[in-house]
Amino acid sequence: MTFDVFVVGSGGGPFEDNLSSYFLKPSDSSWKDGIIALEAGSGLGALNRLLTTHSDVFASPESESEVDAPITPTAAEIYSWIQCYLITHPHLDHINGLILSAGSTKGPPIPVRGTQETLEVVADAFSGKLWPALASWTESPNIAYHLSPLSLSDAYIPLTATLSVRTFPLSHGTPPGAAPTYASSAFLLRHTPSARELLFLGDVEPDALSARPQNRALWRAAAPKVPHALAALFVECSWPAGRADALLYGHLSPSHLADELTVLAREVVASRERTRARERNGDGTGGGGDGEEDAEARQPRKRRRKRVSDPDVDVRGALAGLRVFITHCKDDLHGAFDRPIREVIAGQVRALVDERELGAEIVAVEQGMLICTSALPYRLCRGPRVLTPRSYMNGLTRRRTVSAVQQCTNNVP
Repeated sequence: MTFDVFVVGSGGGPFEDNLSSYFLKPSDSSWKDGIIALEAGSGLGALNRLLTTHSDVFASPESESEVDAPITPTAAEIYSWIQCYLITHPHLDHINGLILSAGSTKGPPIPVRGTQETLEVVADAFSGKLWPALASWTESPNIAYHLSPLSLSDAYIPLTATLSVRTFPLSHGTPPGAAPTYASSAFLLRHTPSARELLFLGDVEPDALSARPQNRALWRAAAPKVPHALAALFVECSWPAGRADALLYGHLSPSHLADELTVLAREVVASRERTRARERNGDGTGGGGDGEEDAEARQPRKRRRKRVSDPDVDVRGALAGLRVFITHCKDDLHGAFDRPIREVIAGQVRALVDERELGAEIVAVEQGMLICTSALPYRLCRGPRVLTPRSYMNGLTRRRTVSAVQQCTNNVP
């Protein structure tokens, strides 16, 4: 089992037509069965525009006949399939579409999930001053959204019959003149029947620069799952190489992201060593699992191993099988580069990851992409851009001729 993710928007601004917004579903269900909306920066307008070139993503044929044209739903109809919103933090480039589309929703209130701190800001937006009061902490009639907080705990909270989420705190920088660090979050989504997972990070600063470093705790929780249960990581890298640390404003650059992935790789190595120790001992002294204590502290002194933080821990190949999807790239306002900024930044991250031999695959996320997070071989096509297992592509081509898909390149991760 795997997930399908359609990229409604992937940019980090300031262009308002391509902001953080992702539709997710289990790959064994249809979009009409229910969508989890990860973020809501771009909304109905972006989706309506994308449907002119990506209509087949959401189309459903009237019958199995190859001659029947698929029925393409409208953007409003697709929005009616949203079962839940997950919001990492309440900056406008992550909730713009949520606000603007509130007056167009039909049916019962849609749950909006996030930390209490995030939802309090969302509630302020629907106070009746900035926007009509269409959100409530209770399931009241005549509202669009039901604000439902997620706890920051080890528990997975059910979202649908088959999907659950665990929420982690992240730090998103300290605004000028403000004492507290701005809070963001990450979502570890689990398909309950298969136990396959996907990790999605909101805006985040590097632990090396943070007044409140929280990333390592996330990497430690994720490490035991890589790559057998967790093979897809969505993480921001807002700025290209060369930007000063003082100008990152709570975001990552390629060098800092490579450092964070190296920490994850060290945690993966440490987790595997603990697993091997547990298997040798046969009594659980090797540790393991989410929220585990430092196994080094539990081992007899004569058997202690190198700490995870040791720079000479061998991390080569530790992230093999993990795909890292680069999101939230800030728009190249002044045309400094001769190719899309997402490709520039992803290329810079890829070079650093390859130099360190971490083994992860780096993918630049593009608006309009369909991503299937399978561990199977996949096909990357351009025009429209589809990242999908071959079985999914074959299912589409049985119903129509994919005339727009060109320059396909087969890749085996």
